[in-house]
Amino acid sequence: MTVFAVRIVKMVDAMPSTVSGLAIARQIVRSGTSPSANYRAACLAKSDKDFVNKLKMVEEELDETCHWLEIIIRSELMKETRIKPLHQESCELLNIIAKTIVTTKTRMNADENAKSKKS
Repeated sequence: MTVFAVRIVKMVDAMPSTVSGLAIARQIVRSGTSPSANYRAACLAKSDKDFVNKLKMVEEELDETCHWLEIIIRSELMKETRIKPLHQESCELLNIIAKTIVTTKTRMNADENAKSKKS
C-alpha cells in the first residue's frame, strides 16, 4: 500500500495547476494515501471486529480513489496511459481488501457458531 500511496503523491505533483486540477488533486492525495495508513492500523487491530472496521475504512478510501482516477481519465486532466495503471492497481487493491473483509467475516461467523455449539 505504501508504494501505491507514493505513486499517487507523484501523480498529484504532476497534475495541472488548473482550478479543477488542484481541486481533484487535493481530494485524491487524501483518498489515495490514507489506505496505506489505515491498512497499517488494521494490521495492529486488537480483534477481528476491529480489523474489519479498519479495513472498511481502507475499502472506502480505495473506492473513492478509483472514482477520482476515473474522473481524471474522463476529463483528460492527464494522459490516460499514465493514469490507467494507477486506476487498475487501485481497483485490484479494492478487490483484495473487499475479499479480505468477506473472508474475515465468514471466519468470525464460523468461530461464533462453533462457540455457541460448545455452550
